[in-house]
Amino acid sequence: MPELALLGGDPVRACPFPRWPQGGPADAARLLEVLESGDWGGYPFPNRLAAEVAQRFADLHGARYGCLVANGTIALTAALQASGIRFGDEVIVPAYTWEGTAAAVLAAGGVPIFADIDPDTYCLDPEAARRAITPRTRVLLPVHLAMRFADMDALVRLAVEHDLILIEDCAHAHGGQYKRRGAGSFGDMGCFSFQSSKLMTAGEGGAVITSRLEYFELLQSLVNCGRASLTDQFKRRVVGWNYRITEFQAAILLGQLERLLELAERRSHNAAALSQALQGIPGIRPLPPQPAITREAIYCYVFQYRPTDDRVSRDLFVAALEAEGIPCDGRFYEAVYRSDLFPARAEDFPQLAADRERPLDYRQFDCPVAERAAYREAVWLPQFVLLGDENDVEDIARAVAKVMENRDELAAAGEGRAGLKAMSRAERPRLERQRNY
Repeated sequence: MPELALLGGDPVRACPFPRWPQGGPADAARLLEVLESGDWGGYPFPNRLAAEVAQRFADLHGARYGCLVANGTIALTAALQASGIRFGDEVIVPAYTWEGTAAAVLAAGGVPIFADIDPDTYCLDPEAARRAITPRTRVLLPVHLAMRFADMDALVRLAVEHDLILIEDCAHAHGGQYKRRGAGSFGDMGCFSFQSSKLMTAGEGGAVITSRLEYFELLQSLVNCGRASLTDQFKRRVVGWNYRITEFQAAILLGQLERLLELAERRSHNAAALSQALQGIPGIRPLPPQPAITREAIYCYVFQYRPTDDRVSRDLFVAALEAEGIPCDGRFYEAVYRSDLFPARAEDFPQLAADRERPLDYRQFDCPVAERAAYREAVWLPQFVLLGDENDVEDIARAVAKVMENRDELAAAGEGRAGLKAMSRAERPRLERQRNY
């Protein structure tokens, strides 16, 4: 058997995968048009391109209204503020997600409460969410993660049963559909990110979609320094902030929107081929199909590392796979309550202590499925590895098979210097790791 590249052998793949982000001459022309127009963003709000992109994006997902904002975390924060969240209100979020989901809750004055995830989708488990509901709970905030949707049927029922606001974090789900309904259209609001790694990107940016005019008007006021919305039917007046996007970002997003579904189809085709190839490799489990998804949005391709023994950790497996020329990560996300990027304490966020006998201590949370995914099981491949052809898919599968076939060699090396060196990057705190998240 060929020697692993991590230990001095030849890698399966030496050429790069398709680049991301992708742009073209039409994007450059629109940017030049904005530059020469002098209308670069800000006031008056919304600007022409921002308004066009927002409406077209909302239409694509089956919502009536869309509002562009500066980034995805602000999209969540503004949606929570528009929902009427009050200081100390609890918001149920999945334990396995980007820290920004919970950070937005803190920024809006709320208290994130972590619930465990479904082992087959890595999205919020509705029954775990049900167990987390208290008299303080105000909002359910599921995340559609990587390549799967949260169980929106069950979560909508749960929200109605307990009179909760439902806000979808769709940062991974641009253009996706669940039972022929667009991501973000099930709940009261849906929030998207346009950060550099996302399926649509302008480097940064975000969007909130909704079909409720009251929320849309509040969003516009919150985003635009408290000014009245364009329609102003509800006459709500709030203290607002400058959460606006620029016309340069909107110009890029227009091109991204026009290519979104074409690229989504390519990713979906290659993801199906990759799942088929990985199924035959012992110790590797692709995420099971989710029949409710009627249009896939694959932000990252995720599979599960499930060997029959623990001689080789997931992180060492990932290091070996990456050495074979396959971009990948294991600790892409952590259990948020254990993450270095979530040092939430009552000294900094007094809502964690308000009307409680003792401040909420996130070290007491225990979500075993999320922790298994974060530290032992999940392997993430960036979406751009699916933008090529069947040769790329074959290389990924061959590299995974090669590493699994050479686990004895890897296990032996893991006990010595070479293995420790290989593991060092994967096991460093996320504060020290350089990734485009």
